[in-house]
Amino acid sequence: MATWERELVEPPMEPRARELWLQHAAGFIVFEDIRRYAMEKIDPALTDQARAAVQKGIDDAVYGLMMVIDGITGALSNANRTVYIDFIVRLATRGDSEGGEVVSEVDLRKGDGMCMGYHGWLEDDFGKDQVTVTRSGTES
Repeated sequence: MATWERELVEPPMEPRARELWLQHAAGFIVFEDIRRYAMEKIDPALTDQARAAVQKGIDDAVYGLMMVIDGITGALSNANRTVYIDFIVRLATRGDSEGGEVVSEVDLRKGDGMCMGYHGWLEDDFGKDQVTVTRSGTES
């Protein structure tokens, strides 16, 4: 179920619980809008063996993204400069466009580790505090 079919629940108030919740929310977005999307695009005519190979490729690519997010890989450098990508998850008030005022944020490079979360997310475990519920008017 794509994230647009889900409704965000209220985050925990305790700072550490909110920080973990934000990291799980980021993982939820990656798993729903990248991994699930790719899995749904697999040709249904493939053999079981070919399907398993494609699914492994998708999971390996998602894990590669997690390594870039964590800063394990994904930087270019020379003797004087480095280029890297920042990944920040933000909780914001609902604004007129994409978002309003930022309430909380976590730099995922400094978080608990997207690679660590990945293994639980494969099992549909997005933490102690629920991240979303099914949006009213959509099927689950």
